[in-house]
Amino acid sequence: MVAQSAEASGFGHRWLLVLLVLTWAISWPIIKIGITTVPPIWYGCFRYIIAACCLFGLLAARRELVFPPRPDWPLVVVSGALQMAAYSALTGLALTVLPPGRASVLAFSTPIWVVPLAGWWLHEHVSRQAMFGVGLGILGVLAIALPSLHPDRVEQVLAYVMLMGAAAAWAISIVFVRSHRFTVSALALAPWQTLVAAGLLFPLAILVEGSPRTIGESGVASLVYVGPVATAFAYWAVVEAGRHFRASTMSMTLLAAPSLGILVSALTLGEPIGASLIAGVVLTGAGIRLATSAPQHSPIVASAEREN
Repeated sequence: MVAQSAEASGFGHRWLLVLLVLTWAISWPIIKIGITTVPPIWYGCFRYIIAACCLFGLLAARRELVFPPRPDWPLVVVSGALQMAAYSALTGLALTVLPPGRASVLAFSTPIWVVPLAGWWLHEHVSRQAMFGVGLGILGVLAIALPSLHPDRVEQVLAYVMLMGAAAAWAISIVFVRSHRFTVSALALAPWQTLVAAGLLFPLAILVEGSPRTIGESGVASLVYVGPVATAFAYWAVVEAGRHFRASTMSMTLLAAPSLGILVSALTLGEPIGASLIAGVVLTGAGIRLATSAPQHSPIVASAEREN
């Protein structure tokens, strides 16, 4: 009976991981639809307000709601500001110009930038395999971006720069997590991180985009999915699945999200899939694979292990 229970639990968590990949893949075209009626920074603000309410409610129902201890507040602020607020604002602004499938590949290139950043910041050994993976990943990014790098396409160039900025912001957050000693669980900190993100995006949205306007039906429908599902549920699912799978398995599985996002975007929004995009996906995926599976103490792996 115990063996059957363990097997059923493992089966359930495998499906949870599959559901997480689908959730994130579907979210990109849905966000693209949402920001057609909601300005992108306001969209990110509303997204994290909804996610914060969901996560506070979940932890309250589980009687696990706690105020972050003082040692954890630097992590709450850094991850809320970089991994959530900056990442959401930059990707949202980029999505006003670029198709969601192409944008998702570049935004998920974060592991490529983590490797050299950890070597410089944390003085961690970086193997030749990892650096080769970084090189492949950069070639993949260039393969996706180069067709749009023309003087008369300034908006697209800026959009690619914003996506790289978003990936870099997430990478800095990951490396910061790597050096942090948790006093409570990652899930317990999650609602406070989303609250920080919403608090930072609110004044920025007023400054850049003005007072919030009436949200159309498509914007409401988009936020109903992205806030509770693609943000609150996804964060819980990452933590829950991470308790049962190796961090390397998690990072490799989640690589399927941008590739699947391209397919979903092509089917729903008619995004064209050309040779440069396919080459970019293959090179970026191979680069992340080599960088995260290299024989080193990866900050991506370590941060997930430490959170769980």
